[in-house]
Amino acid sequence: MKLPLLAAALTALVPSVAMAGPASDAVKFFYTNGRFVGDTDYRDRFIEPVKTLFDQNDAALDSEDGVPCIDSDPALDAQDFDDEELARTLKLSESVNGDRAEVTASFRLFADEEDGSREMVWTLQKVGGSWKVSDIASKTNGWRLSELECFAAPAE
Repeated sequence: MKLPLLAAALTALVPSVAMAGPASDAVKFFYTNGRFVGDTDYRDRFIEPVKTLFDQNDAALDSEDGVPCIDSDPALDAQDFDDEELARTLKLSESVNGDRAEVTASFRLFADEEDGSREMVWTLQKVGGSWKVSDIASKTNGWRLSELECFAAPAE
């Protein structure tokens, strides 16, 4: 029958959309157990361009006159949150197209906070069989991590 072949061909051409999967698991890691995205222990989970930004932020923190460019947790688009509320409201959806994926994380920071809802879009690429984060964007507040500039103070 020709209909199953047509459906298979169309499926191959259109990026798959799923509620959750391996790319979402890579993102979910950062929403469990209070993990901070910028922690050097997790640097192997990132690739360019944001890996360099984290390195520059670390250099600025280590510099006497440096000003860090990351002053909140990019996964949360905030500095504070309630673990239970985040866990209760976290919803992940992913769109995969070959070795590239976008994962959207929607959640609330606090139950009673009027502007506490967040929607974050994570861009990932499969490298060596693992999903690595190349960017994080806040749909809520209109910023993209890869667009931040970070400079350490010049050495004297």
